[in-house]
Amino acid sequence: MRNESYDVVVVGLGGVGSAAARSLAVSGQRVLGLERFGPAHNLGASHGESRGVWQAYFMGPGYVPLLRRARTLWSELEEESGERLFHQTGGMCLGPAEGELIPAARASAEQCGLPHEYWTADQVHAHYPQFTPADDCVAVYDPESGYVQPEQTVRVQQSLAGKHGAELHFDEQVLEIAETSGGVRVRTDRTTYHAERVVVSAGCWAPGLLPGMALPISVLRKVMLWFQPEGEMADFLPGRFPYWIWEGDGMIGYGHPAANGTHGGVKAGVHSGGTPADPDSVERFVDQQEVQEIQSFLRDRIPGLGRGRYRQSAVCLYDNTPDQAFLIGPASDESRILLAAGTSGHAFKFLPAIGEALAELVTDGRAQQDLSLFAPGRFTP
Repeated sequence: MRNESYDVVVVGLGGVGSAAARSLAVSGQRVLGLERFGPAHNLGASHGESRGVWQAYFMGPGYVPLLRRARTLWSELEEESGERLFHQTGGMCLGPAEGELIPAARASAEQCGLPHEYWTADQVHAHYPQFTPADDCVAVYDPESGYVQPEQTVRVQQSLAGKHGAELHFDEQVLEIAETSGGVRVRTDRTTYHAERVVVSAGCWAPGLLPGMALPISVLRKVMLWFQPEGEMADFLPGRFPYWIWEGDGMIGYGHPAANGTHGGVKAGVHSGGTPADPDSVERFVDQQEVQEIQSFLRDRIPGLGRGRYRQSAVCLYDNTPDQAFLIGPASDESRILLAAGTSGHAFKFLPAIGEALAELVTDGRAQQDLSLFAPGRFTP
């Protein structure tokens, strides 16, 4: 007989939700996880072969303590699952010395005492001949950065959540979340559940699930592309090619090593910009103009990719907040609804630490990590 009363219901089991479900189950909570789609689906923001993991973070020093904790927890996830999750490749932030990325990445490294190197354009090319930056370009090299694979990560976290007793339901759509005098009621297209707390980690679908809260989240459509490089594929494999993010031409581009080896392509995309979208009707087709935009960005910077052959693409969705920082914590001081949303296209690297913090908020009322940067109330007048 199915139990319909729980300590915590986690709504959305992508990257953030699966991390929360696992950590809550480990802490001894009776957990129900609800996912509208199937396990490790490709309709939100937790897919696309690879996600970058930094330490000298270009979003600023305030993120580094949570990143350090996440690095420890990535290792613990690997030990428990028996699978390698984090691939250390090194990574570069590139751009003008007085731009947006370089000062922030350098401040993170220097203020937090992180290993890093500051390179001129010639030094970039000397270390990685695949890159041909202009003379006025500089780079912050982070030797401890790398990538994880989102589909694998979600699958592992879901599996471990179930191992620790969480009950996970897929292909079950949440229709309503409402606080009651004794907790929270969650109505789905199958039945109604009751819980002491609810964690809403539904990404771009979070605003629609909590319409009364007017969450400050905008949904943007983003494109990920994979190329077959001109020349030797070996030059773009992990160990020979870093994770990179590059400010130039009024945009911020990024790319990863070939995470699937010689059987896959080399990933690149544009982190900045994006097209407003409805997550239920977003255009999944990628047109030639979108491919050419990224090829044009790459052509003078990483010629082997810019002149390479376009292989495939995928669309993902950013759920952006106005300041690009996440929403993590109770929706209000007295609310039993916890938000884990507004991931703004850069939360995946933090996943195990976010999951741990959510479990601490539920069980202890506070998190060990400082989450003030992500407090939902910062947007409340």
